[in-house]
Amino acid sequence: MKQVTKGQWCGYDTYILHSRELDVTLLPRLGNNVISMWDHKENREILRRPDESDLDYYLEKPYHFGMPLLVPPGRIDKGQFSFEGTSYQFDRNAPGDHHIHGLHRKQSWCVSDIEEDEDGCAVTTEFKTADDEQWMRQLPAPLKLEMTFRLQDARLQQNLKITHLGDRRIPFGIGYHTWFMIDGEPERWNLSLPADSVYELNSELMTSGNLLPLGSLQSLNGKLNLQGKNLDTVLRIADGQPAEALLLRDDGYGLRYTADPDYFRHWVVYTKGQAEQFLCIEPYTWLPNGPNLHKDSSFTGIITLEPGQTLVLNSALEMIYPSL
Repeated sequence: MKQVTKGQWCGYDTYILHSRELDVTLLPRLGNNVISMWDHKENREILRRPDESDLDYYLEKPYHFGMPLLVPPGRIDKGQFSFEGTSYQFDRNAPGDHHIHGLHRKQSWCVSDIEEDEDGCAVTTEFKTADDEQWMRQLPAPLKLEMTFRLQDARLQQNLKITHLGDRRIPFGIGYHTWFMIDGEPERWNLSLPADSVYELNSELMTSGNLLPLGSLQSLNGKLNLQGKNLDTVLRIADGQPAEALLLRDDGYGLRYTADPDYFRHWVVYTKGQAEQFLCIEPYTWLPNGPNLHKDSSFTGIITLEPGQTLVLNSALEMIYPSL
């Protein structure tokens, strides 16, 4: 059962990691996205999986399915910002003539390694930004991205390794726009997240640089029931608290979503209207519109990559099953 097999989605190769509990499907040639996690114990899909009929929509907005990587995440006002005297202009691809969700969309990654052992299985993929003309036009810095997906029992670990191959310092941030299914039963699902405040958004959904109290979301520090919730909210993780979200159904089934606490201090929760079928839980290193806030990196989460530097960022998704 602990093996990697190949499949296809809309003519594109997929790689499927298998364990007794889960099948995890990767789509390396279209953005290196995890497009499916099938739970054998519960006979249900954990993620918002694209159907083959969704191909055109996927190609337009690949961040609407699975657990896509965003580099960088969130909105940027008019797509413009400056860093250490260098001006950057990202494509204006969102309402209001703004930029949203970064340069990484549907680039083709190559599979560089497959491992299978007694404990689990893994696939490693890689992508060089210098091979992408559109990326280099917007962020002219050659990076090598390597992602290792390792499945062990009911736990998927993602290790992203970023190596800066350029000759000047650049600002860097990533996020994951992960779509979890709640099966049309929001009243059965509760979310816990150790947040201490909300980042204020202006009328164009840009972070203003101000922090607000949690207010009605205070129950996130216990459990927030999703019934009737309509969320598109940027949250700050409290100092000293783990960077993790717990999404549990009323029978004790659910998942724990964790990320490196040294970097992932901003989390977005998004329901795409009133919660019904989906809950997006989105760990970010970079605060949306962070480069335009005139705040230091302890507030914005902007990572400065030095020439030659290698950075490794970890995240994991672990299923929780009710005790018998």
